[in-house]
Amino acid sequence: MPLSIRFSPESEETFEALVEQLNQRWGKKYVAKFKEETIKSLKLIVNSPYLYPIADQDRDVRKCVLHKNCAMFYKIQEQYIIVLYFWDNRQNPILR
Repeated sequence: MPLSIRFSPESEETFEALVEQLNQRWGKKYVAKFKEETIKSLKLIVNSPYLYPIADQDRDVRKCVLHKNCAMFYKIQEQYIIVLYFWDNRQNPILR
């Protein structure tokens, strides 16, 4: 049985920040494409949670690259998958 997806508060905040940034830079059409790619990736994760590589060995956090400039980080729990946050890859390295 596929696992369900849950979003952390930080994932919701970082997703909205990325969407706002994309809208300002490239417009609504690009935002729609980004959202479609995100949904497509989430569907893949639900069916194959181990598809994407581990980004943080200590915490079992996995990294899904949505676009060369954006990634989604998630963790597999027993009964669900939690999306931890979205990351603009052009930012400074992750120090979490």
